[in-house]
Amino acid sequence: MRLIEMTRSEAIKAAPESLLIIPLGATEQHGPHLPVGTDTLLVETIAERALLALRDSFPAVLAPTLPVGSSAHHVPFGGTLSLTSPSFYRVLMDIGRSAASVGFRRMFYLNGHGGNHELAQVAARDLGLELPIAVGAGSWWAMAYDALIEAGSPAIRNIPGHAGGFETAAMMAIAGHLVREQRPVRQGQPAESPPFRSDYRTEIHDSWQAIDGFTDNPADATAELGARFLSVAVAKVAADLGIFYSKSQAAI
Repeated sequence: MRLIEMTRSEAIKAAPESLLIIPLGATEQHGPHLPVGTDTLLVETIAERALLALRDSFPAVLAPTLPVGSSAHHVPFGGTLSLTSPSFYRVLMDIGRSAASVGFRRMFYLNGHGGNHELAQVAARDLGLELPIAVGAGSWWAMAYDALIEAGSPAIRNIPGHAGGFETAAMMAIAGHLVREQRPVRQGQPAESPPFRSDYRTEIHDSWQAIDGFTDNPADATAELGARFLSVAVAKVAADLGIFYSKSQAAI
């Protein structure tokens, strides 16, 4: 069920027993070859496919995807819309509070953009402390990270990276017509541990400009590899949502 297709009475009736999935995207530069809506398109696809896989398991409602996130690090390239970190946090809090006022007691922020990762988790924590509801937050590529590494190829080890081999492959699988044919080539860049897997977080001024706004090698991507990534991610996200719903059922 899509929230935007429901009437107010249908939403009120469904809310108490349903899990509300709120996809979080972004509108930001993705190198010279991917559309600025890459994160939004990918997270919406993952959310839709995961809920289809769960349609006989428990009631769920898919909220509209939030298409703007915390993307200040990409603003200098152009083509980017961004909220400041405090503004994005407040938006998530307001969305959660309003959803709770409708009657939703379980909600999950499914994130698709690295800049939103920590902020979504903090908002989930604070909403769960403030209101008698169960709130979860996770980035789809972080939830499925181990499975994605196992399903990948030796050439693509930066997951999620940014506009590199991983995201380019995923976009080729869902919307290949939006991937520009002249993909940049960057050889020899070693795989890096993503921030959510590191012992500490770093941010270095102008580091994105130094790599022209994309990581690793987009030329390594194929649609077949992207389809494999998406299949693995959907399965893991669906499994995690099922676990979250079961735990929330017992708690609320």
